[in-house]
Amino acid sequence: MILKRRPRRLRKNNAIRNLMAETKLTREDFIMPLFVIEGENKQEAIKSLPGISRMSPDVAMKEVDEIVQLGVQALLLFGIPETKDVQGSSAYDSNGVVQEAIKRIKDRYPDLFLITDVCLCSYTDHGHCGVVQDKVIVNDRTLDILARVAISHAQAGVDMVAPSDMMDGRVGVIRSVLDRDGYEHVGIMSYAVKFASNFYGPFRDIADATPIFGDRKSYQMDYRNADEALREINLDVEEGADIIIVKPALAYLDIIRRIKDTINIPIAAYNVSGEYSMIDLAGSHGLMKREEAFMETLIAMKRAGASIIISYFTKELLRKDLI
Repeated sequence: MILKRRPRRLRKNNAIRNLMAETKLTREDFIMPLFVIEGENKQEAIKSLPGISRMSPDVAMKEVDEIVQLGVQALLLFGIPETKDVQGSSAYDSNGVVQEAIKRIKDRYPDLFLITDVCLCSYTDHGHCGVVQDKVIVNDRTLDILARVAISHAQAGVDMVAPSDMMDGRVGVIRSVLDRDGYEHVGIMSYAVKFASNFYGPFRDIADATPIFGDRKSYQMDYRNADEALREINLDVEEGADIIIVKPALAYLDIIRRIKDTINIPIAAYNVSGEYSMIDLAGSHGLMKREEAFMETLIAMKRAGASIIISYFTKELLRKDLI
């Protein structure tokens, strides 16, 4: 038999496979999450998220030094305060933990692109992402507080804010307030598509953000819906979002692909804590090759259409020179 077509010729060794690779990861594709807590000389490992810690700003700077040396060009900053109240007022404190971290990082690394999570769940005593009244999350009263948080981050020197609360209209309100106060240069990376997911468990441990009652299904998206995701994105784009996030990533690659095919906006895939911990745990038990599994899933996100990947694996990926 004479075969004219032999696709295996282009797979016969690593060199040709690399030459033919249609999807490639670069250092510039990744954003590293960083968690800061109040105090000094503190570092708290989180058992459910191996290799990731929450740190006081002074210790966090040592982490920033390392990841900058590795070539990370963007950070996504989360804060966990000591004091919480019903409306999360420490989130917009000009001397709050995130605001302090922004100033420290920008003072040492002015060109490092710094993004901050804008939400209330880590700052409220009830653990929800908005103002609560009679156990109902009140949308419009929450918007003013989120705007105050975004402004406090802009005043501290952040490059971009990332509202993750899933309140209706928050992108428009934040954009309006930033522009009004002279921060039109501060971008918005919106969690436009954030599903009510089972894959957030380890994040809630590290961010101390588990609701004390109910769940987040009245504001985060129903994972059965795809058309709704496109409606959410269109609303956020109209309101001024510069980049949109799909969270989680692995179970929603179809959503990333649909967005890529229909809406002209940069997409960030959030490789969330549960996805990370699941692979790490399976790898530690010999059920799969850990690093190869991480690479396979990250490539899948890029192949689906993500421009950016937010991943807890970023530091290890670069330290081990896997890309």
